[in-house]
Amino acid sequence: MSRLENKIALVVGGAGGIGSAVSQRFASEGARVYATSRKPAEATGVGSIRWIQADASDNADLDRVLQQIRAEQGRIDILVVNAGLAEHARLEDVSEDHFDKTFGLNVRSLVFAAKSAVDLMHPGAAIVLIGSIAGDIGTKGYGVYGATKAAVRAFTRTWANELAAKGIRVNVVSPGPTDTAMMAGASDEIRQALATMIPLGRMGRPDEVAAAVLFLASDESSFTTGAELVVDGGMAQV
Repeated sequence: MSRLENKIALVVGGAGGIGSAVSQRFASEGARVYATSRKPAEATGVGSIRWIQADASDNADLDRVLQQIRAEQGRIDILVVNAGLAEHARLEDVSEDHFDKTFGLNVRSLVFAAKSAVDLMHPGAAIVLIGSIAGDIGTKGYGVYGATKAAVRAFTRTWANELAAKGIRVNVVSPGPTDTAMMAGASDEIRQALATMIPLGRMGRPDEVAAAVLFLASDESSFTTGAELVVDGGMAQV
């Protein structure tokens, strides 16, 4: 039986990498998926996915997406916020633009996407945020990025507490190094160095992260809220 049959899902940042894997997995499990991307994207033919070009950091774009879902479906059962960026900058190199852009996409857009989507959510709905183990470890050159992911974890706890009375669950999935297009430009040396830091000896796959998101989005996790599910091959756990 499909685990998301008749569910309406919005995946913010749903094209490419982890977002694409989540969108496709949801569709294969029976959900009607709305997936946003800053760039034009086309459905891959897996399930039922409506691709919408929208900038997650632009509140007007997010409002347009939510208005479309309200008109076409009248509700949102699952919200996944995956949009984000990671740029290298040591403390001495952090600029106002770098800070504002990173927090703007990774934190500000997440806050206002959740705030707006809650108006379309009913008891039994679920919010799954995409964090990172970067929020727990001090990777040189990624202090701003790590701070944004620590903020995502903090919002998960707070919103789980605030939205419990409405019957809405909030959880976060925190991946470790994952073999996506973002990592494609890394040298073999960097990839090997990362692999040696992971007990399972390799980077994760987007579909492995999507499987964790599916669990937290489905009724199988009906008694789970405020939690962090780490998918990092043990990198930050042992």
